[in-house]
Amino acid sequence: MVSRLLYRDGLILVIDKPAGFAVHRGPKGGESLEDHFGALRFGLPRAPALAHRLDRDTSGCLVLGRHRKALAQLGKLFKSGAIDKTYWAVVEGGPEADQGEIALPLGRLDVSRGWWMKHDPAGQPAVTRWQVMGASAQQSTRMQTWLTLEPLTGRTHQLRVHCAAMGWPILGDAIYGNAPRQGGPMLHLHAREITVPLYKNRPPVRVTAPVPESMRAPLARCGWCDEKKTRDREDAPEISTASPRSAAADRGRAPVRRSCRR
Repeated sequence: MVSRLLYRDGLILVIDKPAGFAVHRGPKGGESLEDHFGALRFGLPRAPALAHRLDRDTSGCLVLGRHRKALAQLGKLFKSGAIDKTYWAVVEGGPEADQGEIALPLGRLDVSRGWWMKHDPAGQPAVTRWQVMGASAQQSTRMQTWLTLEPLTGRTHQLRVHCAAMGWPILGDAIYGNAPRQGGPMLHLHAREITVPLYKNRPPVRVTAPVPESMRAPLARCGWCDEKKTRDREDAPEISTASPRSAAADRGRAPVRRSCRR
């Protein structure tokens, strides 16, 4: 667990959650991330605790509070929407526009289905801001699109339900998308960055999680550059001013961006 630590100070820790791991033990039991928090005490008498949650199949930035005071402060920040969260996703197909906002209320799909959700006009408000970062070639397989997703509300499965409702489900989603329940690809949803305005007289804490191995190839097909190579190419001159959507359509291949996207 220590090897997955991204950030540490006196109040919080941010770890890089692996996909396929529940953050806490469910009603059926089984191993969870919480079982390993004891290794993250770093001299404090108690283990840190979850300040928020990520789905079992979502990877990336997960914030922990190191003690009760920190957890109380983080709880207020999350509840008020003061913490900015940016996710990366690879979706099947993709939107027509380059950016937009989804405002679809969400409610429980079925009591028997636990936390499965659906678009419900009478449900809780849910808003997601999205932007196209790149797209793959549309050849023998269906085009895939790399999106940044910013949840402006924090509903259960919000990003997954919103993307599916728009007609571009997240790749590997076996609940709301087209992936098989067994033997399919991992869910291609990654909590890429989180910004926490924790201190009054200091800049917000901003943490970025590396791209997981399972998403590297699909992202590369959509125009993402390997993070190890990005520094040398970040200031590259503009190659094309075409939009991601029009560039992919005109050339029948991944769009050319101003510089490597990361």
